Amino acid sequence: MKQKQMVFVLLGVLALACTACGIALKDPPRGETLQAPPTRPPTATLDAPTEIVILAATRTVPPPTDAPTATKIPPTATQVPPTATKTPTRPAPTDTRVASNNGSFSLAAEPLISDLTRPVFVTHAGDGTGRLFVVEQPGRIWIAENGRLRAEPFLDIRDKITTRGNEQGLLGLAFHPDYKNNGLFFVNYSRAQDGDNVIARYRVSDDPNTADANSEQILFTVDGLEPNHNGGMLAFGPDGYLYVGTGDGGGAGDRHGSIGNGQNLNTLLGKILRLDVNADTYQIPPTNPFVNQANARPEIWAYGLRNPWRFSFDRATGDLYIADVGQNSKEEVDFQPASSKGGENYGWRILEGDECYDENQNCARNDLIAPIVFYSHDLGCSITGGYVYRGQKYPWLVGTYIFADYCSGIVWATTRNANGQWQTNRVGKFDDDISSFGEDEVGELYVVGHGNGVIYKLTAAQ
Repeated sequence: MKQKQMVFVLLGVLALACTACGIALKDPPRGETLQAPPTRPPTATLDAPTEIVILAATRTVPPPTDAPTATKIPPTATQVPPTATKTPTRPAPTDTRVASNNGSFSLAAEPLISDLTRPVFVTHAGDGTGRLFVVEQPGRIWIAENGRLRAEPFLDIRDKITTRGNEQGLLGLAFHPDYKNNGLFFVNYSRAQDGDNVIARYRVSDDPNTADANSEQILFTVDGLEPNHNGGMLAFGPDGYLYVGTGDGGGAGDRHGSIGNGQNLNTLLGKILRLDVNADTYQIPPTNPFVNQANARPEIWAYGLRNPWRFSFDRATGDLYIADVGQNSKEEVDFQPASSKGGENYGWRILEGDECYDENQNCARNDLIAPIVFYSHDLGCSITGGYVYRGQKYPWLVGTYIFADYCSGIVWATTRNANGQWQTNRVGKFDDDISSFGEDEVGELYVVGHGNGVIYKLTAAQ
């Protein structure tokens, strides 16, 4: 394999908001001074489909900152030499230059909501109102109706949150599947006093457009060893359980512990967690893969992740797509079929993408799950996971997973053909820092512009 390359993308100072920029953000090199980029107009245009080479690997088993100011240190690729770069003996990747739809569509984005401060996520409450909820990294959640923000935030917890680290802040939001009746929702944020990652439950007040700021109940915290790689994504699965993404503890190269946190089942770091949150305190689902297993945390659903900034469930199939931010060389999308019983090991820090990262561990292990798509830092530096399109406006997009790169703005579409092979096409380039995608109640998709402070509505044309 070719050696890992160091790509420093200097994006500069942005206004506070988004997925704790830590969204899919990268680690700035020590001592590196980052300069502000030129201001860009809040517009987004996507170019015509361009054929690119992205490799999709065959599976081996069945199927975002630390100073409370309105500044942002942009993502950069941290160059930490791995102990080895030999290629593991894994199933050979397949070339995905030709997608099943032949890349016969292009994407565009229409500005919908502007004047936001570092937005990192947009979602809905599933309550039939059609409202969108927009998360700003500094600690506010706004409601948008018919493309307009309400005058007052739904929730303001800026006093609880630190954004001193580039990847810290209010990072995730998920509404309980029965929110319409119980008014419960969950947030993931970096705690002001110590930077630990907090998963907390809130409830709406008597006013459906205002949360009860005094209703917080902290379910648990995850150690924030360093101010980056915080994960932050929250999402309810089709099984009704809450899934939580955690980073590997930060720094670079998963350097905490002899095998790294991603491979250590005694820590919650570098994992996807699965929790039952229907009681006052969270419970462990009895079907979690490491229940009653010695030397393993029962909350763990999947492991071997570096910074799963954004993941999503296909609302039609229940399949799980995980975009895991890479280290020096590769960005990847991991896949878990709805039939999974959990316990997948996605390889970090043994592997980065398809490359051996730590030769002190066995890179040729056949229990490591290969990504369905990965790309090199020639094409970007920090992956932003998206959604499988299940809307009605663009039938030719149905079943297609859309994702992008925060640094380059390139947007890709991935589909699975009749032979089970994953095929990926470049379908555009976005003129903003894409911190997240979002989905509304009917399955239409949105794009979160971290740099310009804009929520865009994704559109497509054949």
